[in-house]
Amino acid sequence: KMNKDDIMFIVKPDVEEDARNQLIENFKNILSNGEGSVDNVNEWGLRDFAYEIKDYKKGYYVVVDATCTAADVAEFERLSNINASMLRHLTLRK
Repeated sequence: KMNKDDIMFIVKPDVEEDARNQLIENFKNILSNGEGSVDNVNEWGLRDFAYEIKDYKKGYYVVVDATCTAADVAEFERLSNINASMLRHLTLRK
């Protein structure tokens, strides 16, 4: 069963641009791995936090609109949790 999801994630601000672009590509591939698709990627860029997250005062925000399965989202979340460059992620079902 395919769901429409908004997935926001925050990359550490000190990750170099090339590495960040690769990270975004990798996570897009995870979400579109099976029958899923990434419909839109909106990079909000560097934003200040209201409060510190893991000693960081800002982060690079990326919002992905995806049509994918719950398993794709679960895999994205699993890999986000263990990726050293990721500060936080949030998945919203549309």
